[in-house]
Amino acid sequence: MKRWQCSVCKYIHTGDEPPEKCPVCGVSASKFVLLEEESTIDTPEAEPAADENKTETPGTPPLEKEGRAAVYLEKATVYLKKAADLMLKYHAHPISVHLPNGVIPVAVVLFVLGWFSGSDLLVKAGFINLVFVIISLPMVGLTGFLEWKNKYNQALTTIFKIKIAAATVTAICCIASIIWYLVNPEVLVSPGAWIFVMINLLMLGAAGVSGHIGGKLVFKD
Repeated sequence: MKRWQCSVCKYIHTGDEPPEKCPVCGVSASKFVLLEEESTIDTPEAEPAADENKTETPGTPPLEKEGRAAVYLEKATVYLKKAADLMLKYHAHPISVHLPNGVIPVAVVLFVLGWFSGSDLLVKAGFINLVFVIISLPMVGLTGFLEWKNKYNQALTTIFKIKIAAATVTAICCIASIIWYLVNPEVLVSPGAWIFVMINLLMLGAAGVSGHIGGKLVFKD
């Protein structure tokens, strides 16, 4: 029986022909690659080592400013690529996303309890939790983009569109909640309190959708 691997999410299909559509990420059959029996699945190719120890040949004139700037830019590019590779290798996105996914439910529960009880302390605690969420979002967004670009080949199937949209909604709702609270710390005792709570519930739902899709891509089920 033949084995086929999705070139986007690395899902393995067993059968004479690849599936019409990947059950995990939704790409078409054309994205499936036939695996050889003795080949290693998803083995990254060795990359040529960057020559970081280049020295100028004795007797050559000093580089001009433009030349030196080009060398520094090239070295910076090499270091940035190494950093991106390390983030992918050590699963920086799944690790970083645990903070907002774990803290957002706590913040929303605190806001709801503060709304019903009128406790200013609970509302402040919810706001502090959201601050930790907003601090973590740049790293989550960066690592998520790197993973989508390098691991999933920038695929734009339905599942990736939903995940990107859900992550965007989460970030927008978080920023809106923080700004609203800073402008009006008494928001949960104001007539617009229910709108504030709905924004936070929407943020919680969007984060849940994004996390569910991320888990599906990782665990392939």
